Amino acid sequence: MDPAERAQAARARVPRIDPYGFERPEDFDYAAYEEFFSTYLVILTKRAIKWSKLLKGNGGVRKSLTDLNRTFPDNVRFRKTAEPCLQKTLYNVLLAYGLHNQAVGYCQGMNFIAGYLILITKNEEESFWLLDALVGRILPDYYSPAMLGLKTDQEVLAELVRMKLPAVAALMDGHGVLWTLLVSRWFICLFVDILPVETVLRIWDCLFNEGSKIIFRVALTLIKQHQEFILEASSVPDICDKFKQITKGDFVTECHTFMQKIFSEPGSLSMTTITRLRESCRAALQAQS
Repeated sequence: MDPAERAQAARARVPRIDPYGFERPEDFDYAAYEEFFSTYLVILTKRAIKWSKLLKGNGGVRKSLTDLNRTFPDNVRFRKTAEPCLQKTLYNVLLAYGLHNQAVGYCQGMNFIAGYLILITKNEEESFWLLDALVGRILPDYYSPAMLGLKTDQEVLAELVRMKLPAVAALMDGHGVLWTLLVSRWFICLFVDILPVETVLRIWDCLFNEGSKIIFRVALTLIKQHQEFILEASSVPDICDKFKQITKGDFVTECHTFMQKIFSEPGSLSMTTITRLRESCRAALQAQS
């Protein structure tokens, strides 16, 4: 067997399913991923020890749930042929939450968040309460019928970009691009299906611990890191395409480095500033309606 045949045979033996059950694309760079993960395992071990110590301290559904079939179709654990099939677990969590918080019920996007929680906790009750913390406390009004919290935070991001990345803001304004067109899925799905799984989970660690301003740090870091690339855009479709591209590649795959960047790249980002911007943006949106 010549080297090319051996390489092809080796690739055929490599599982195309990641540890979370998602199918990897045909062009997945296994060599680069293995190189990254060999060093990341050390970080994971250290973090597991820290979390263990920390945890020992004191420290009605109004819409159809046909979204179940569209939740992670590339994940083997959510397929109807899986045993057990997590679609049933997902249904239970979403139904229970809809009854628990009838002011919100069910909103598209919640299925992806609940699905991730189920994959990680492997427990319906824990997933339910984590979903409740996100929807009810950390991200209020993101998933309510009017989605005022979500719309407000998209406008807050626009203001932060004007303050910190004025050239990008000028590009958006010049082409009349609405930020909701570019980042609504980032916010409503909390980067699920946008960024790699390991990176999303690290972001969520910070989200549960430090609150919603982490979402702005992630968004600003993605934009600032790729500012020159974005500024090459010359049309609305081009801008939209570039915003899709900046969520892929080594920068977001190297999740530990990425997480370090989100606390340095955007610079100062106080909760006082976020609160002030939220108040003004919310008032403007309410005046428009």
